[in-house]
Amino acid sequence: MQSPRGLNRSLLSVEHSRSSFLRVFLACMLLLTAIAAHGQKDAGGNGGPGPVKGQHVTVEMVSAGPEIAAGGIQTVGFVFTLEDKWHIYWRNAGFAGFPPSVEWTLPRSVTAGPLLFPAPTRLPFQGAVDYGYEDNVTYPVQLQADPKAKAGADGKFHLAAKVKWLVCREVCVPGTANLGLDLKLAPEGTVVASQGTQVGPLAAALKHIPTVPCDGFSAHAVSNGNSIALTFVTGTRETEADFYPIDESVLQDSAEQIVEPLDDGIRIHLTTAPNVTVPKTLHGVVELSDDEAYEISADVVPGPASAVQTQGAAKGTRNSATEVTVLSALLLAFAGGIVLNLMPCVFPVLFLKALSLVQSSGEERSRVRIHGLVYTLGIVASFWCIVGVLLVLRGYGNHFGWGFQLQSPGFVAVLALLLFFFALSLAGMFEIGLSMMSTGDALTRKQGFAGSFFTGVLATVVATPCVGPFMGVAIGFALAQPALVTFLVFTALALGLALPYLLLSFYPALMKWLPKPGAWMEVLKQLTALPLFATVIWLVYIYGRLYSSGEPGTGVYQAAMLLTGMLVLAVAGWVLGRWPGRRTASLLALVILACAVAVPFAARPGKAETAAAVQWQPFTQAALDAARGSGKPVFVDYTAAWCLSCQVNEKLVLNTSDVQVRLKQGGFVLMRADWTQYDPAITAALTAVGRSGVPTYVIYPAKAAAPDVLPELLSKPVVLAAIEKDTK
Repeated sequence: MQSPRGLNRSLLSVEHSRSSFLRVFLACMLLLTAIAAHGQKDAGGNGGPGPVKGQHVTVEMVSAGPEIAAGGIQTVGFVFTLEDKWHIYWRNAGFAGFPPSVEWTLPRSVTAGPLLFPAPTRLPFQGAVDYGYEDNVTYPVQLQADPKAKAGADGKFHLAAKVKWLVCREVCVPGTANLGLDLKLAPEGTVVASQGTQVGPLAAALKHIPTVPCDGFSAHAVSNGNSIALTFVTGTRETEADFYPIDESVLQDSAEQIVEPLDDGIRIHLTTAPNVTVPKTLHGVVELSDDEAYEISADVVPGPASAVQTQGAAKGTRNSATEVTVLSALLLAFAGGIVLNLMPCVFPVLFLKALSLVQSSGEERSRVRIHGLVYTLGIVASFWCIVGVLLVLRGYGNHFGWGFQLQSPGFVAVLALLLFFFALSLAGMFEIGLSMMSTGDALTRKQGFAGSFFTGVLATVVATPCVGPFMGVAIGFALAQPALVTFLVFTALALGLALPYLLLSFYPALMKWLPKPGAWMEVLKQLTALPLFATVIWLVYIYGRLYSSGEPGTGVYQAAMLLTGMLVLAVAGWVLGRWPGRRTASLLALVILACAVAVPFAARPGKAETAAAVQWQPFTQAALDAARGSGKPVFVDYTAAWCLSCQVNEKLVLNTSDVQVRLKQGGFVLMRADWTQYDPAITAALTAVGRSGVPTYVIYPAKAAAPDVLPELLSKPVVLAAIEKDTK
């Protein structure tokens, strides 16, 4: 018997018909269409079906068939064909924008359902994301006729619709059109034709409308406050998915969605929007493929992502499943710890410890074994400390996963600087040894066992960002278990990490597999700097991403500050290499090191920008004329809340301190023409300067000169140059 999933996919198997039919039809109809979309009407005063040509878009109203039966339904739709790289919006527009809307004028016996929205695509722009469609899209609507419906003398219903929309590229342009069509009324019970639901633009749109999940499907989510792990159970393994939130401002739309395939579904890791309370229910669309999407509502509960148990994990008795899972988790954690030694961020630690064994091969065997045990103790103690912190945070209701310290910009910055300093030493810039990363070179060589212990601590610190093979399942399981099980799993992980060095210290015969000391050691040590530098690059990327949810450009700025700190750190390395072993040089290097660590936290962009903030007054034509009549220059910002480019320009250019200071010095009157809601006065002002959409920026000079219209995408040099020109 075919499963509900298989049946659903079979029904959705017809390939999507793209816009070729619309393009041919439009080419033929353009010869008959010459009136703009605003206020378009047919000769009788009621809207015609179209197509109607608006600015950067053509829209028409189509029906799946020519009739509607009394007591029956029929599907109509609004077909939008867009110019290249222009887009229109989904029900949740994302960062800025708004979806199309329809105002119907219908006979009393006919009712219209809501606009239906096909699954959208992400539309990134300047670090933000909108949800919508490019090229073409059709919004279907279902009409219902009353069983006792009566048509006019000609046996037809006339359906009139006023459609409003917003199309955007770098500029956003709203539009309207009056559309309509006639449907013949058929007797009740008549099976009317609806070929449009099988072929053409309506059919293509209907195949992409998200459906209700099938029986056996389920959706549930957990949240730690900063992210949401959404699990969608379908009964089969899924490998690809996208989630589109229906509710606005719940998620950070520009954040990457991490997809985790499951045996019986898929898990999508989402980032919540800053300073937003996590919702009790997550509403949205899960798209599994181009022709399979589902509208879901998932209850959100607090907890780690691993706490979500899918149907596949729930099978079997509780006791037997728990026993097997604990054993499997211990084995996977132990194997994962061994593999961690091969990770680029850990291998140099193991390598240099092995070198120390070669160089100390003449020591007593018992002392070498103790070094191995102390090194292991350093790793185990470090892992226990991490687990203790995790359990304490979990007890207070904060649920974190492995590597949660990478959510802290301070931790990432310090770790990147330490690894960079260590890599400089390995590359040969100076000689300071491995223990500088922990307690100093003297601690390793003069206090022996303490050096081994803190080298184990170092191995743990640099290992935590790396989730190697086998570790993901074990860690996810451990973080959702009682404290004892969590400690056992992490102890197994620690023992796996310590195993290679521990084996060498207890079984010296294995050292014969190690090459003899020689000049190759220095060359290999320098080569091991390369994976450390690569790890530093990754950490700088992570550091910038941690700030990406703030003001545009903040992440890039903070990454540059961290790189500046590394430049200062290189100066400290040069001092140590230029005057090795000198106390004065060491003290100077420490001072420089402190400065290097302080650099990433010394400044933040935008703090000085509000100091010189100037006030924008609402735009009116009378206020503009009065300001110009008084001999003052005027800067008008034509903007709208739904205009993505407008928000980016304001944050990156207009609201910066240097631009606002210069505007204030030039004596400018600043006006903001807010076109979020249609305003005929603003529309007329835009038309007067040759523009039809926002963003538009106009400088009206103090002298009786022509207005200076700036580009849609602003930059500081362009604005400052225009200010300088128009204040002379």
